[in-house]
Amino acid sequence: MRTPQRESGQGLVEFSLTIIVFLVILMGIVDFGVAIYKFNGVSQAARELARVTSVHPCAVAGALTCPPGGSAESAEVLATQKNLVPGLTDPMYACVDETGTVSPACDFSKDSVRVEITAPYRPITPLLGLTGTWTMKGSSSAQIQ
Repeated sequence: MRTPQRESGQGLVEFSLTIIVFLVILMGIVDFGVAIYKFNGVSQAARELARVTSVHPCAVAGALTCPPGGSAESAEVLATQKNLVPGLTDPMYACVDETGTVSPACDFSKDSVRVEITAPYRPITPLLGLTGTWTMKGSSSAQIQ
């Protein structure tokens, strides 16, 4: 007759092996959630800047043409968005006419303003961190009002 052996540590060993896999998967899900949140923040920042710049395109009131993004309203929205999205870079503004031609100064009667902005994101999960820094990019256009 064989005597039963003790298996009291077996559950602890199995738990310690499975909890590591579970936590890595959970951290990856949270990391992707934070990345999606940051991407949405960058996209929203581009939309807000395009909207405000289309209404207040330049610093000089009454000018017929000017480079976009120089108004105090645009600077205020940019400062707010930089507080909301960490690492947000300064935007690149461009004027685009109805044919798609980019010009340095906007013609208020027919042009749109295009805003492109980026922010870096570094994953904190060890396996995703090996991929390096991800660049979140947002762009938006709005017809000058």
